[in-house]
This record gives sequence, C-alpha cells and structure tokens, in this order.
Amino acid sequence: MFHHFPFGDVGHGRQHGRFFEKGEFKYLILELLKEKPSYGYEIIKALEDRFHGLYSPSPGVVYPTLQMLEEMGHVTAAERDGRKVYSITEAGLRFLDEQRETAEGIGERMSQWFGQGSHREWREALRDLRHSLRELHQLVMHEARTADAAKLRRSGQALARARQELEAILTEQPERR
Repeated sequence: MFHHFPFGDVGHGRQHGRFFEKGEFKYLILELLKEKPSYGYEIIKALEDRFHGLYSPSPGVVYPTLQMLEEMGHVTAAERDGRKVYSITEAGLRFLDEQRETAEGIGERMSQWFGQGSHREWREALRDLRHSLRELHQLVMHEARTADAAKLRRSGQALARARQELEAILTEQPERR
C-alpha cells in the first residue's frame, strides 16, 4: 500500500504541519512489518530508504509505537541475536484490513504533500535544503552557548530576514505564458 508513494510514505512535517495526525504512524509500521519481520533500527532505515533520505523517524517515535502495537496485540517481539525482532500478528493484519480506507487516505495525503517528489532533481534539491537547515541549526546551537545577548538578538534578526526571503521564494507563483 505505502510503497507506491514518491518517498515511501511518511515524514515529519506536512505542508503546514505534521505528516501524520495522532495515531497514524502505526499504519506505516504495520505495513513494513507485513512485508517482513524487523527490528527497530531496520524499520528506521526502511523508512529512510523509502524517503530517499529526506525523512528518518527518531527512535523516540518508532519504539513507543512498536510497544503500543505490541500491547494492542498487533505485533509480537522475539529476541534474536540480542535484538528484539517485531512481527505482525493475525490481529495486526485484520486491523490493517479493517482500517484500509484510513491507511490509503494517509497514502494519498503523502502523495499530495510531496507533489513533485517523484522527480529526482526536486528530491535532491529538497534534501540539500534540509541539510543546509541542519547545518544552520548546529551552528546556532554550538555558537549560542558563548554568544552575548546582543549577538543572539542580531542572529535572531538575521534569521527573521532569511525567513522572509525564503517565504517569498517558496510562495512565488510561476510565470504564466
């Protein structure tokens, strides 16, 4: 179901919010476990691969969801080579089948959000933009520890200007011919 999306399925920030509404992430994990039993890190990597590196869920999202699904009886966990390997249960398969409409709606929303996501150039440009944002965040967090209040204010003003410029670029309408 989810594998037909440009990036796989999920992410961390819908057009003006989050990719998922509360409780929707479980569908993605169940779909992955339907394909094959996996441990948590494999699930994280599978999602990252489906998003071509544009999204990687944190362990703080994946493991609590797996625990919840286990408590619901939708997955089981078994120790293998010192790792917890999760498998979907019959109850989990029934749940997915019963919730097919909801799960497909999530998929459609993801496809709409990504829009041009099937175009390699677009995916690469977005990945580069996200990388630049991460680098900026790291710089600010590292240097802010030793900066005085005046530098922090000037930095905030520079970011506000950059945000306005980015908003203007990203919301500009294509020229009509």
